Amino acid sequence: MRTVRQLLESKGPEVFAIGPDAAVIDAIRLMAEKGIGALVVLEPGGRLAGMVSERDYARKIVLEGRSSKDTPVRDIMTAEVATVRMDDVAEACMQLVTERRVRHLPVVAGDEVVGLVSIGDLVKAVIEEQQRELEHLQRYITS
Repeated sequence: MRTVRQLLESKGPEVFAIGPDAAVIDAIRLMAEKGIGALVVLEPGGRLAGMVSERDYARKIVLEGRSSKDTPVRDIMTAEVATVRMDDVAEACMQLVTERRVRHLPVVAGDEVVGLVSIGDLVKAVIEEQQRELEHLQRYITS
């Protein structure tokens, strides 16, 4: 099974982040500009503060009738974030996103966020692994 390190090597380690004191509207604009559904929220020193997603926006701004211009990200972000490390395997990450019902996992090395894996990255890795196993079995059967 592929590791998080291998996933990041194939997709790149780019992480889009925002500060907790930024206005929610700025977070939504950044997500729209980058075509992504979530941002890592980093304190000024680079420490992981949480995650903010389109889901957070829909539930905590739209449904509550709050202003995205006047509300800081800190007020709607998810502060308790599940994280993974470079040597974790995709299967364990998939279990984590399923159990926690999240779509994004920040990758940490020490206190630093070094990447982000999404449920899409994990599904792709699992499908590729299954395809390799199927091809191996087909070669075994035909030889």
